[in-house]
Amino acid sequence: MSNYGSMIAASADLSVAYGERLLAGVTETHFARLAAVNGKVIESNHPAFIYGHLSLYAPRVVEQVGGDASQLQPSEQFFEVFSKDAKCVDDASGTIYPPMKEVTSCFFTGYRAAADAIRKAPDAVLLEENPNEAMQSRFPTKGAMLNFYLGGHVMLHIGQMSAWRRMMGLGPA
Repeated sequence: MSNYGSMIAASADLSVAYGERLLAGVTETHFARLAAVNGKVIESNHPAFIYGHLSLYAPRVVEQVGGDASQLQPSEQFFEVFSKDAKCVDDASGTIYPPMKEVTSCFFTGYRAAADAIRKAPDAVLLEENPNEAMQSRFPTKGAMLNFYLGGHVMLHIGQMSAWRRMMGLGPA
C-alpha cells in the first residue's frame, strides 16, 4: 500500500460520496438540461456534462499508476461530447448525451477503480516526473497531477453540480 496513494485516495473517496449525494432527486428528464431560474436559462454545466466530463479522467489515473484501464474507457461518444473542449448544451430531446445510468455508472465505476489503483501504487511511481508536459509546471510529479485529477478537479465540477441543484430547486445534498 502506498502512503501517498492512500492520502490521495481519501480525497477521491470523499468526492465520490459527495457525487452520489448530489444525484438525489435528479431524474433522467432533467439530467442533461441546463438550469432555468424564473424562466431564464443559466449557461452552466448540467449533471450529464459534469459526470460525463469527469468520467474521462479516472481511466487516466489507473493507467498512470500502471493499471489496466481497458474496462474503464468511456465510449467515443463520451470523448466527443464531454471533452475539455466540448460545450455543455441543453439536451431537451435527450439525443445528445448518453443516458443518465450510463454516465453515472462510468463515473462511479471509474473513480472507485482509480482510488483503488492509487492506493496500491508504490510511492516511487507517484514521485516520478509528470509525463504530461503541458501540466508539468503546475504538477511536477505524477502524484501531484493525479491528486488534482482525484481531488481538486472532481470537486471543482461537483461544485457546479451543487449550484445546478439549487437552481433547479432541489436544494443542497
